[in-house]
Amino acid sequence: MKQINGIMMQYFEWYMECNQNLWNDISKNAEKLANIGITALWLPPAYKGLGGKDEVGYAVYDVYDLGEFNQKGSIKTKYGSKEEYINCIRTLKQNGIETYADIVLNHKMGADMLQTIPATKVDWGNHNELVSNQETVKVATKFTFPGRKHKYSDFEWNWTHFDGIDYDEKSKEHAIFKFKDKAWSDAVDEEYGNYDYLMGADLDFENPEVVEECNKWGSWYLETTKVDGFRLDAVKHIDSKFYKDWIQNLRDKTKNELFTVGEYWSGDVSKLHKYIEETEEKISLFDVPLHYNLESASKDENYDLSKILEGTLVKENPAKAVTFVDNHDTQPDQSLQSFVEGWFKQAAYSIILLRCDGYPCIFYGDFYGIPHNKIEPTRELETIIKLRKDKAYGEQHDYFDSPNCIGWTREGEESHLKSGLAVIISNKEDSEKRMYIGTRISGRKIS
Repeated sequence: MKQINGIMMQYFEWYMECNQNLWNDISKNAEKLANIGITALWLPPAYKGLGGKDEVGYAVYDVYDLGEFNQKGSIKTKYGSKEEYINCIRTLKQNGIETYADIVLNHKMGADMLQTIPATKVDWGNHNELVSNQETVKVATKFTFPGRKHKYSDFEWNWTHFDGIDYDEKSKEHAIFKFKDKAWSDAVDEEYGNYDYLMGADLDFENPEVVEECNKWGSWYLETTKVDGFRLDAVKHIDSKFYKDWIQNLRDKTKNELFTVGEYWSGDVSKLHKYIEETEEKISLFDVPLHYNLESASKDENYDLSKILEGTLVKENPAKAVTFVDNHDTQPDQSLQSFVEGWFKQAAYSIILLRCDGYPCIFYGDFYGIPHNKIEPTRELETIIKLRKDKAYGEQHDYFDSPNCIGWTREGEESHLKSGLAVIISNKEDSEKRMYIGTRISGRKIS
């Protein structure tokens, strides 16, 4: 259950070198993280991927292999073994920290066998447009998981469980091939005409066998790991009805809240509202529009700070907004690179951590740095986290009344000793602002 003034932390970045030991490292750091104010960790995908010990986690192979079987060249995943993962979650619980598992159900990669089937090519720019006649292709769609030998599940995947793929082994051609008698789901993002297809062998959520297996796996995963909730990958590419039903099914079975946040990558807040409505508000979403506003503010000295919350989920539906500054996709050299400039990071984190709305998520790369790109940790980020834990309480008063200087105050609460704060942010010359902070702290000096 999300705690008052809770803080989620994404505990990985794309290039981290953890030597298959991340789960153990987290266990060692759990007490410190709890002490500074972290209440939940979003952990990276824990199951075996195409790259084995080098797989970040999004090229999914076997969701039942949490670092237990010799598959894809290793037993452990990049982050450790199944036993270490479960122990990590247990240790976090003991320190009052919830765990959110990264769930990637959109696609599979690294099939064990090829299959020869009929398919039709579609246009890269418009997935609804056919660009070839039906042809015979040889595709990687048969998953038997020989290293696992049917432990936990005897389900084997074949081409009928997918609706498309992006490579033909027969012709060596990279193209989007839609399989015979298959149709893209309607309840997905409309980019590229229809954004059901993203990568790999794309799961067909219209197939009842696929839905049943995903439901069974979800129950197994919760029972096995005891995680407290989920981060859902690539939800704009998956039928919204599937995840609405999937998460409700698991909540009904476990009688737990299972806090769930989805990654719907769009800067258009109306699309986020639509998804939240389609899933009957069962799923929160990352506030991508806010991220882009923060990036723009960091790269334009003339940015109007008074508009920084305009068009964001945290302003329009704060109860469903998970706010963030950056993540593993927006960091340098990644697919959605849009990294907030270092000089503005403290201001950006103040906006997501020291205000009353939204559920903030800290990025590992900002907290610890990104050696791959020679990026240092964000200065005073730990201080801002502690300020949220100790001071950010009470009624909020906003002063978003100047393009180059904004601020807000929190009056504090009697139940939190010496709480209350004032924040001022300027993007040009020195500024000053007169702000009301309430009567509770009359006569106190704030530093």
